[in-house]
Amino acid sequence: MVPLGENEIRRMVRERYGRLVEGETISSGDDVNKACCTVAETEKNQSAMKLGYSAEQLEEAPPSSNMGLGCGNPLNIANLQPGEIVLDLGSGAGFDSFLAARMVGPTGKAIGIDMTAKMVEKARKNCKRGRFTNVEFKQGYIESLPIDDSSIDVIISNCVINLSPQKKKVFQEALRVLKPGGRLAIADIVALKSLPQEIRENPEMICSCIGGAEKVKTVEQILKDLGFIHLEIGLCNYNWKNGVASATIEAVKPFR
Repeated sequence: MVPLGENEIRRMVRERYGRLVEGETISSGDDVNKACCTVAETEKNQSAMKLGYSAEQLEEAPPSSNMGLGCGNPLNIANLQPGEIVLDLGSGAGFDSFLAARMVGPTGKAIGIDMTAKMVEKARKNCKRGRFTNVEFKQGYIESLPIDDSSIDVIISNCVINLSPQKKKVFQEALRVLKPGGRLAIADIVALKSLPQEIRENPEMICSCIGGAEKVKTVEQILKDLGFIHLEIGLCNYNWKNGVASATIEAVKPFR
C-alpha cells in the first residue's frame, strides 16, 4: 500500500465531510468510531446524548448544527467562564461553538475554525439562524491557525486532531494562540498501541478517525516537549479490535 501524503489526507477528509454537509450517509467502521464519523439524521440527538451532551444543550444550539459527530463532549472538561474567548478546532456546522458561546456569554466569544468550505458556510448560516452575536467562523487549517498570538483563553476540539497529518504542528499552533494560563479541553481518538500499516494507510480508516490516531504516550510527549503543564489524558470507549479509544486531553500553557 502506497503511503498517503499530507495533501492527499486533507483532500480525502475535506471531501468526506463536505459530503456529510450535503446529507449523505457514509458507512464507516464500528464501535468507538461509528458515532464519531457517520450518524443517520434521525439518530443525531440520541448520538449526541451518548457522547455526553444534555437535552438542555441540544436545545441551546441551532438543530442543524448538531450533526451527531464526535467522540465526546469537550465542554464537560472546559470549565468555561463568562467573558472567555474560546477557539473550536474543526468546528464543523458549529454545534460546540454555539454551546461555548452560550457559556461565555455576551462578554465572551467563540471562534470556529474548519478547513471545509461547506462546513463553514453551514455554520455561518446556523449562526444567522440562531441570531448569535458572539460567534465567528473562519476557514483555515488547524496546523496554521488564522488567529493572533496569545489571544485565546480555551481551545476545544471534538474528534478532529486525529485527522491531521501534522499533529505536533496543531499543538504548536495551540500553544502559540493560547494566552499564558490558557488551556486545552479536547475530545479525540488515540491509539492504545502501534497501529498496523493496513490501518494507518487505509483511506477509509483515516477518514473514520482511526487510521490517524496517535499513541497516547506520543501525544503526552508532544505536549510535554512543547512546554504544556498540568497534562491529563483520560481514556474511555475502548475499541480493542482496532486498538483505539476515545480520550479527553487537558493541558495548560504556562505563564512563563
